[in-house]
Amino acid sequence: MIQAVCQHENRSKHGKDRNGNQRYKCRRCGVTFLSEDNRPLGDMRLPIDKAVMVLKMLLEGMSIRACERITGVKRDTICDLVLHVGGNCDRFLEANVKGVQAKFIEVDEIWDFVLCKQKTKEARGRTGDVGDSWTWLAIDAESKMILAHHVGQRGESDCKKFLSRVNDATVGRCQVTSDGLSTYTNNVPFTFGSRCSFAQLIKNYKSSQSETRYSPATITSIEKKPRFGNPDNAHISTSYSERLNLSVRMHVRRFTRLTNAHSKSATHHAAMVAIFVAWYNFCRKHETVKGTPAMAAGLAEQKWSINELLTNIAIS
Repeated sequence: MIQAVCQHENRSKHGKDRNGNQRYKCRRCGVTFLSEDNRPLGDMRLPIDKAVMVLKMLLEGMSIRACERITGVKRDTICDLVLHVGGNCDRFLEANVKGVQAKFIEVDEIWDFVLCKQKTKEARGRTGDVGDSWTWLAIDAESKMILAHHVGQRGESDCKKFLSRVNDATVGRCQVTSDGLSTYTNNVPFTFGSRCSFAQLIKNYKSSQSETRYSPATITSIEKKPRFGNPDNAHISTSYSERLNLSVRMHVRRFTRLTNAHSKSATHHAAMVAIFVAWYNFCRKHETVKGTPAMAAGLAEQKWSINELLTNIAIS
């Protein structure tokens, strides 16, 4: 006879394991166990407090090796942590950032590279996911919520994937503003349809000079070009998306220019971007909205700690 397996529904707390995870004891059969919902780091043996400290340091602009020197956690373990948490963050964001009433959306792309720059990749005949990398970001101008992100190239297919995620995250009428990238021109109206108005903010720059090549180019003029629908001229802006780009470069070390702290792996690069987006939305208090962007957008009731973020993304 096949006996029914105990489901451990009548349980009580029974101490913690060496990694700080809560253990339980079944009052019916006496078995002690770890709840699958209570293992935010999966099978990793890294203590949760160490993991939280490492993630805090990574999100404050420190490099992997700097985290290793300060915490004593091996860099290979840190890389595994980034992959595990980043994968959970990406799935969590795609599943839970939904139904946002974003009236004014700004989209932009930020450049970085993986292992080597594009010209070096071509000169050395390298293949694979190395070379120039573009991170696409969409921000709600009112709640400051990062509505969607995508890591890839700057072409047509990546634009479609990115805009599809933005469309899935939002509801209601909206106004979308982008820079002058041509791939937006047809794809924004096609993706959002009649529920959006669309305009592009095109900046014209003064030709760069060799002695100022490390300084931002001087803007000579700005053109606001309505492309679709009836966009409000007063809200044709990319200021918030450009400020978000600065936050990315300040908080994620691998985006810092003129250093050797760039990404060496495209997979780790995408994972770290997902961690930043989840942290920015749910854990970082924004001075303008007096709370986290997720609170302003109605997706969270309070500011999350890193520990709470790890738990929530693991069980989602």
